[in-house]
Amino acid sequence: MSYSIDANLLIYASDGSSPFQKKAAEFLQARAEDPDLLCMTWPVLMAYQRIATHPSIFPNPVSAEEAWDNVIRLLNLPRCRIIAEDVEFCSDYKTTTAGIVTRGNLVPDAHIATILRQHGVKRIYTADTDFRKFGFLEVINPLH
Repeated sequence: MSYSIDANLLIYASDGSSPFQKKAAEFLQARAEDPDLLCMTWPVLMAYQRIATHPSIFPNPVSAEEAWDNVIRLLNLPRCRIIAEDVEFCSDYKTTTAGIVTRGNLVPDAHIATILRQHGVKRIYTADTDFRKFGFLEVINPLH
């Protein structure tokens, strides 16, 4: 079985002012012992890097180096892999978003969902309920 993690959990784990920080950090730490394959996407990792380091979003953002070190630690987990768009992305995006109004903040979610679908990943851990719009995904919020 395989799964993915959305950027918001990475961000919460890095944000010492978040009430979700401890729970998100514990969730991420537990991935090292998870027997399932963790499939990460570059859009998620770049969103984390962009948001966690942004001084207009956080009064005390993490440094670019610390954020990148966090990405590397995640990628170095024994069962972590990067997955990316394959050659059929354009038509698969259309299939993934059929019947869904895909605009604004849903666009990057649809991008991620399409990559997951292309690789047969059917579970995502996230605090973002928008992923429930993609019927093939089992969406789990580990912060609840």
